[in-house]
Amino acid sequence: MEKKETWKFPRAFWVANTVELFERAAYYGVFIVITLYLSRILGFNDIEAATIAGIFQALLYFLPTFAGAYADKIGFRKSLILAFALLTIGYAGMGVLPTFFEAAGLVKYGQDVHFQGLDISFQKYAIIPVLAFIVLGGSFIKSVITGTVARETSKENRARGYSIFYAMVNIGAFSGKTVVEPLREMMGNTGLIWINYFSAIMTLLGLIVVFLMFRSKKHEGEGKTISQIFDGLVKVVTNIRLILLIVIITGFWMVQHQMYATMPKYVLRLAGEGSTPAWYANVNPLVVFLTVGLVTHFMRKRTALFSMTVGMFIMPLSALFMASGNLLSGNILGMHPVAFMMVVGIAFQGFAETFISPRFLEYFSLQAPKGEEGLYLGFSHLHSFLSSIFGFIMSGVLLDRFCPDPRLFPSREAWAEAASNAHHIWYFFVGIALISALALIVYGYVVKRIDTKKVTL
Repeated sequence: MEKKETWKFPRAFWVANTVELFERAAYYGVFIVITLYLSRILGFNDIEAATIAGIFQALLYFLPTFAGAYADKIGFRKSLILAFALLTIGYAGMGVLPTFFEAAGLVKYGQDVHFQGLDISFQKYAIIPVLAFIVLGGSFIKSVITGTVARETSKENRARGYSIFYAMVNIGAFSGKTVVEPLREMMGNTGLIWINYFSAIMTLLGLIVVFLMFRSKKHEGEGKTISQIFDGLVKVVTNIRLILLIVIITGFWMVQHQMYATMPKYVLRLAGEGSTPAWYANVNPLVVFLTVGLVTHFMRKRTALFSMTVGMFIMPLSALFMASGNLLSGNILGMHPVAFMMVVGIAFQGFAETFISPRFLEYFSLQAPKGEEGLYLGFSHLHSFLSSIFGFIMSGVLLDRFCPDPRLFPSREAWAEAASNAHHIWYFFVGIALISALALIVYGYVVKRIDTKKVTL
């Protein structure tokens, strides 16, 4: 008898999703302005800021494979307590560090902003060990929360479970980004510092909720030996089918990450300092929250690969919309055309994400043996390791080439000439998205043929 799909889940499922909301609010509040923080507060140039931000996020998605394997061993509750403690220290450190530099007299000041960067260039690299706390804490979150969703759901209701998880992710993302602009408007660049304290409060709340409320009856895999952990790692990293899917999905995330890597500087430089990039970015989680349940329900009888393919073909359109703003003139609905078309492109990205991300996690969770959910779901985030490395470094190079920092030019006119082809940045990402979409079609065809042969044999 076929089991009926249900929206009823254990308490551990709901607690995990609640603290995921807190963690995402913390992360996206900081990450939407991370390159602005690195450039305007610590004095890094475009390429340096993009490289640091890219490596930071890349490690955040590379380490979950190892953190997930260790979380399977020590248990998900202990892992979450450790994770939220590390995150709280890291975010608080990002707020304290510039204040310390200011007290030490190492900060330059401008007429219209509070901070202009550091006088002594090597001092700014003190941010690296601070970011390390966030990387280590976040690596456990990535594997444990998605692993908890896998453990606390059945095969029949897993797609629904991940749609709820993804809705919570995007409520958190919306909340975090919403805080940024009021701080920036009231405090100028100093607001880029205070957003870190907001994030520290969010992760501290997550720590308290996990400590008081997170209990699970599922303990498969706990107490593994180091040898067993290593064997599991070897098994998952040598799974060619999963590795190829990760590489293909990396193309989607390279485009998606431009919302953080390229978009903030792009709109502030082309549409003016009065633009609100954090609010533009909020269109993404809003669209996901409003549509992910409907898309998951509509696609429930379709395979995960089919759903992902639909989303992949939406991504090239989003990048084309982003490019078109620089080719238009005159305000659109009271917005600068660059800002308006950026919002349209971001909305299409969010819609594409509803087809791709929940089903991608579902696909990976179904490959995981009992007791190895943390390992497999940690490994599933490897796409963002690759896309962060390549996407952010590519962003820094493209911004420097097509839309450079106006402060480097003697006049606005000289800068305008240098940035006349700024929209060319997005054509690179149109190509990446289109190649990835076509590659997923080929992948689905090959996988289907292989599986059909196995059945007939």
